[in-house]
Amino acid sequence: MNENELVKKAKSGDKEAFCRLYSLYKDRLYRYAYYRLGNVDDAQDAVSDCVVRAYEQIKNLRKAEAFPSWIFKILRAACSDYVKLQIKQRESESLDTVKSSSDLFVTIDESKTELRQALDTLSGDEREIVLLSVVAGFTSKEISKLTGLTAGSVRSKLSRSISKMRNFFGVMTNEEK
Repeated sequence: MNENELVKKAKSGDKEAFCRLYSLYKDRLYRYAYYRLGNVDDAQDAVSDCVVRAYEQIKNLRKAEAFPSWIFKILRAACSDYVKLQIKQRESESLDTVKSSSDLFVTIDESKTELRQALDTLSGDEREIVLLSVVAGFTSKEISKLTGLTAGSVRSKLSRSISKMRNFFGVMTNEEK
């Protein structure tokens, strides 16, 4: 059964079809949330929230082929909600224990520290575009629909962002040499 058929069945209330859809996307969803939020627990919570919301709202999805961008919109919102909640909680702590919101992006896994640091050199929009492209696998056209930017702007920001990350790692392309 292809993905569009699974979406149609899930829209009609087929739990098994929704579970199969989830299994197709779980790794991409998790990787996106991990690199957006910076740690395993937060990523798992955001993906869980996303899946619950998606399950509750799938009957409202108009086109089956829109499922990938639709579920990532839900995940982006879940990640944003989680970051806002964490910032609010941190702001309410005493001044001695308050940490900057950038601490939300500190990774526990040391093998990914440099990648986190490279992502942290990017603006929020740039980081979002890189994650949607590289981690989630969306095209510039798909990212433009998700972000409201033109496809050309997405390609331009993606190119500049990748250059910034290369500079962070000290990697030069043939054109730069």
